[in-house]
Amino acid sequence: MNVTLVYLVAAVCFILGLKRLSSPKTARSGNLIAAIGMLIAICATLIDRQIVEYWQLGIGLAIGAVVGALFAKTVKMTNMPQLVAILNGFGGGASQLVAAAEFLRLTRAGTGIDTVTGTSIMLASIIGAVTLSGSFIAYAKLQGFKWIADQAVVFPGRHLVSVALMLGVVALGALLVVDPSQSLLFLLLHLLAMVLGVLLVVAIGGADMPVVVALLNSYSGLAGAMAGFLINNNALIITGALVGASGLILTRIMCKAMNRSLANVLFGGFGATPSGGGGGGAKQQGTVREVTAEDAAMLMAYANQVIVVPGYGLAVAQAQHVVRELADLLEKRGVEVKYAIHPVAGRMPGHMNVLLAEANVPYEKLWEMERINSEFPRTEVTLVIGANDVVNPDARTNKESPIYGMPILDADESQNIIVMKRSMNPGFAGIQNELFFNPKTMMLFGDAKTSLEKLVEEVKQVE
Repeated sequence: MNVTLVYLVAAVCFILGLKRLSSPKTARSGNLIAAIGMLIAICATLIDRQIVEYWQLGIGLAIGAVVGALFAKTVKMTNMPQLVAILNGFGGGASQLVAAAEFLRLTRAGTGIDTVTGTSIMLASIIGAVTLSGSFIAYAKLQGFKWIADQAVVFPGRHLVSVALMLGVVALGALLVVDPSQSLLFLLLHLLAMVLGVLLVVAIGGADMPVVVALLNSYSGLAGAMAGFLINNNALIITGALVGASGLILTRIMCKAMNRSLANVLFGGFGATPSGGGGGGAKQQGTVREVTAEDAAMLMAYANQVIVVPGYGLAVAQAQHVVRELADLLEKRGVEVKYAIHPVAGRMPGHMNVLLAEANVPYEKLWEMERINSEFPRTEVTLVIGANDVVNPDARTNKESPIYGMPILDADESQNIIVMKRSMNPGFAGIQNELFFNPKTMMLFGDAKTSLEKLVEEVKQVE
């Protein structure tokens, strides 16, 4: 069997899968095509190499299949960012283990390690370790564990410590390439790289989590590619390179959507303070108007167009099915309903798309920011559900705001704005939202799901 040719077929499946993942409408088939490609690559590798006994492989596959099935069935859509973070960590950890196993095999064999192999081992080890520890810190932040703050955790001199660790890890890696007999130094390399991964992610606030998740995904791909070079596996090299490149492209898109550089995300400590300079802080800037569910329902029921702006609050309340029910009721009354999707709304790239897809919201109703912004001026009602910084006009007008320059959804240009929030607490950026004090804005306080259920009942009562 020509394994190289089979790997080429698998690579074509990966590329087609990635292409189809670029659209919500074709994402499911893209995921299936990529999975078939991976199955082809795995089967080819097992048949060609026969690395271990098949019964051992069977046990590993069975365990992996059970764990994967449990994740798929039990993890809620609201916890998908945490799952993605864990899977990124698993990918980095797997590459780390491959590098360690190859290092031990070659050193025990006494045949020596050439420079190319040694460099591949060190890169797979370092990138894999950073990805593993960084991903689990990201998971802890996303999960909201009490022992780690959701905001950025910073301390004096952290940049110096991080740079010193980075230089130390690189120096250790170079030393081990020259003299791979130092097994204890190899262990120290892994430990220091994992500490570095913790420091890099712990200082990043919740507002930057979509960027971090995309970047860690890229790291896991790069680590996999290094492991592929190490064991001379073309399929792993291709797969890792595709994941690494697509992750970097997505990271760049996320940074552009936030009008920030990657260096600023990684080293800026965004969200480290409760207020953003002259951006108004978390203090209330004026008076707000409250609205009842009955009045809000009446306003939407007689509108020509309603735009729904989903945010993380929608995910927390698990209200995606109720908002779909509300939209269906409005559409039966002749109201046109659209969903405005900001690239960094939620906790991971595409979070809102995935959430609404679970509720079977038609793909054509999901409008990206560039398309939907021109629709707001002719929209009678914009319903903002749990979104905050992505609709904050400070990003356009306040040069002292930490989010100044970030492209936002122009919800404030609507004729009426209804904002659903639990309280007046600020978003991840730690600043108050100017939109809340707009004369056209009405606040509907309470749990998003409960409030939406009330709206559904009130819309049913409108004649």
